[in-house]
Amino acid sequence: MKKEDNVKAENVSLVRIMAADIPGNKSVYAGLTRIKGISWGLSNAICKKLGIDRYRKISSLSHDDIKKLEKYAENPDLPVFLVNRRYDRETGKNMHLFVSDLELVKEFDIKRLKQIRSYRGLRHASGQPVRGQRTKSHFRENRVVGVMKKKVKRK
Repeated sequence: MKKEDNVKAENVSLVRIMAADIPGNKSVYAGLTRIKGISWGLSNAICKKLGIDRYRKISSLSHDDIKKLEKYAENPDLPVFLVNRRYDRETGKNMHLFVSDLELVKEFDIKRLKQIRSYRGLRHASGQPVRGQRTKSHFRENRVVGVMKKKVKRK
């Protein structure tokens, strides 16, 4: 005889914050890190700045709390060491970028490195590791084509 497991059906919903779907059963502290551009340290700083309990579930946040999070993320008042874009080349300002802006700026930076033919740009262009890793074995990902076996004939 099989024992049936009693499984509680939790109301796990997805909460959408800044174009990222965050599972409702995550804490605010862990859930914010699902947004591209928010690290653990930044998540902690946001929770402290806005007075939100870090261990509160994301699904229990009100719409006002979510709006407050999004508004703060648009214009964060952060110390310089938590910002992911210090002294931007175009504007000269310290700013923090999220989601698509972060991806776009990173892509432009890599294109600029390739264009000026710097060492890092050449490494990016040739698909080699950029930050000094050894190249004998571990940087090679998704390059080997598997060996195919011959089909066995049935009698």
